[in-house]
Amino acid sequence: MKTLQNQTLLYDKDCPLCNIYTSGFIKVKMLDNNGRKAYCDLTNEEQKFIDLQRATNEIALIDNKNKTVIYGIDSLLKVLGNSMPWVEKIGHVKPIKFGLKKLYSFISYNRKVIIPSKEDKTQTLQCVPNFNYTYRYIYILFATLIASLVLFKFSKLITRIPESNFIREALITISQIGFQALFISKLNFEKQLNYFGNLMTVSLMGSLMLIPVLIIDLMIQIPELVLLFWFGFTTAIMLFEHIRRIKLLELLKLLSATWILYRLLILLLILFL
Repeated sequence: MKTLQNQTLLYDKDCPLCNIYTSGFIKVKMLDNNGRKAYCDLTNEEQKFIDLQRATNEIALIDNKNKTVIYGIDSLLKVLGNSMPWVEKIGHVKPIKFGLKKLYSFISYNRKVIIPSKEDKTQTLQCVPNFNYTYRYIYILFATLIASLVLFKFSKLITRIPESNFIREALITISQIGFQALFISKLNFEKQLNYFGNLMTVSLMGSLMLIPVLIIDLMIQIPELVLLFWFGFTTAIMLFEHIRRIKLLELLKLLSATWILYRLLILLLILFL
């Protein structure tokens, strides 16, 4: 790979996604060994020519020689385009760049609910994205649709429960938000949406664990007991992940108990109604 010299990407050191792809650029020699820097480690001089607020939402690429900065998808296209010019050329085609910007914003504004981290309150500079209601609603809807579709497909493989449909699975998935909302109503609305984003990430994670089973079943029929075991295992992993996120968010442990209660109530309703 051709190395982009004297350029530094600012990254959120508390964001695992940011850590992975910025360190990856250095490992594959797209950036030199000084090619990334944690946002919280910015010097006073650097803070003078960097848009600090914008850099929390869009990764900034600093030209150390000219003291200029570009942000977001332009930063990534420049890094990739230095080694693969065709990527940058395609990425700057207007319709493609528009889509890339929207996708980048979707991930960036939701990165703290996709992979949360404990806030380091000792840091003066916090790389926390602005709270964007539109992208949070879109993320919750996206996770709901994926989880509902996967659960619908999976439920068709289980003959021991009444036949399902997509509408029922969607209602079950979205109603979980309403049920949990009863127990966090005293929190401000942003904190509630932050929890709901994490809640739906757990559901999305569970769905991703079920997808390989759906693919395998297309080729060979999997015994129903194996399917039930895998579903139970997936639910257990989801519970542990929910508990972990509750701790990171410093919310009531009760929310994990009500998470279990909701699923038990839904199971009873499915079996006996």
